[in-house]
Amino acid sequence: MPPLFTSLTLLDGIAFVWFVLLWWGYGWLTDRRQGAPTSLNQHMLRIRIRWMTNMLYRDNRVMDSMLMGHLIHSVSFFASTTVLVLAGLLGILASSESSYRVVMELGFTQPTAKPVFEAKLLLLLAIFVYSFFSFTWAVRQFNYTIALIGGAPLDPGDEALTTAKAAAKMMTLAITSFNRGLRGYYYAFASLGWMIHPYAFIALVALVTYVLWRRQFHSAAFDAVARYSAHGMGERPVGGKSQGGM
Repeated sequence: MPPLFTSLTLLDGIAFVWFVLLWWGYGWLTDRRQGAPTSLNQHMLRIRIRWMTNMLYRDNRVMDSMLMGHLIHSVSFFASTTVLVLAGLLGILASSESSYRVVMELGFTQPTAKPVFEAKLLLLLAIFVYSFFSFTWAVRQFNYTIALIGGAPLDPGDEALTTAKAAAKMMTLAITSFNRGLRGYYYAFASLGWMIHPYAFIALVALVTYVLWRRQFHSAAFDAVARYSAHGMGERPVGGKSQGGM
């Protein structure tokens, strides 16, 4: 058998399964939940529909272009940062002998075999690779959103709601990809606990999941957005121009 499998303990295996289940489970709960809006992400979808509807009824759409540019800049920043993080992790993996020695000499880390230490580095590497692909896919979907905005009719007419929903859906897909990449950063920090002890890994994964869940379902941001989403979210802005123009 490979040295990794003979060196892994049962507790290491349980900690890794716990990590995968909580990351996947939280992602499923927030990104794939169907039905009435209950999470912050679901409420934001309704607000984006309203944003795109307002955009259609504006004669000057420069502000919307600036906001989209800001979103793309933020995602591109994280994609570039992730490349730097990956380069650093590859450097640590290339010099794993000295890195292993330094980590094992720390007074608060559990002694582990070198193959297990390298597997922990590979887990970090895999998380950031996943985040990089999520960020770059988000950038592409934002570009598709820009195309939908650019192709929006000047006089919306009966197409207003259909166009707004299509643009808002594409923007939501882009932001969902961005959120997945950002979530990878949170769980990468939690996985650092595995370098200390499997129990620390388990505890940090649970803590990160709780923090993310609370922000998504029981935060002040959720209350503010839910309150706005529940009122005044009609299909057309109040005071907007008529279908025939003014």
